[in-house]
Amino acid sequence: MTHSNPQPFCPVLITNTPDIAVAAERAGVGRIMVDLERNGKFERQKMRDTWISQHQVEDIAPVARALSRTELMVRINPFHERSAAEIDQAIQSGADCIMLPMFHSAQEANRIGAMIAGRCRFIPLVETAEAMAELEQLARSAAVDEVFIGLNDLHMSLGLDFMFEPLGNGMLDIAAETLRASGKPFGFGGIARLGEGDLPAEFIMRDHARLGSTRVNLSRTFAHDGLEGGAVFEREVRALLDVYDDALLASAADLQNNHNEVKSRVRSIAARIRTNQEHAQMSKQA
Repeated sequence: MTHSNPQPFCPVLITNTPDIAVAAERAGVGRIMVDLERNGKFERQKMRDTWISQHQVEDIAPVARALSRTELMVRINPFHERSAAEIDQAIQSGADCIMLPMFHSAQEANRIGAMIAGRCRFIPLVETAEAMAELEQLARSAAVDEVFIGLNDLHMSLGLDFMFEPLGNGMLDIAAETLRASGKPFGFGGIARLGEGDLPAEFIMRDHARLGSTRVNLSRTFAHDGLEGGAVFEREVRALLDVYDDALLASAADLQNNHNEVKSRVRSIAARIRTNQEHAQMSKQA
């Protein structure tokens, strides 16, 4: 089934459970992701508190059947010898769009685009320094429908300490300018619920609005709420969307003040991470 295009701001939830997908659809989530990516991911992220998907290609069809209007995206594995077969299976099972992770050049992404051949939308996930360097070429590609910037792997590829440093150091401002010029939708990063963490979601959502970003991945806490209580899930998603909508009406000065706060908090968090890492290294050497 082909579902409708996502709303102007599209929260994305990763799940392979049809009941959670339906709860997310009711809550206003614009896109569900079944995540097949595993090749090389454990090795990249084994020292970090990150989630490795156990989704299977067989999970796609039940989720696709459960949805009535929300899009279904499938994140495939990085380019490998069976990419064409994996793409075919995903599309035949009901994928509305394919996301390619961990590529290193626009040429590599275009090879995947050729395999998709217009059968569904193609969304490259920019999460390597090499791919980021070719962002303009990627955005101009006729095979590419949207672009998503993955901050977790990207900040590691860039040798940074905190995943939101590209937002605080101006890199995403430059990227957003390039992507806006292409006219293609784009998004970046993940987001938790309002009020959580050292860099609360409300600050990040306002920066999405400032930059023109219209996609974001919801954290695992949202999936938990989708399973445990649809009303909580709907309230939290709606609260995020309300912050974004309000930010669209805010003045440029207010959005810049918010971004200044983001930069300040990002610098503080990154400095604390570096200090903790230095202390841990010194403890090992003692």
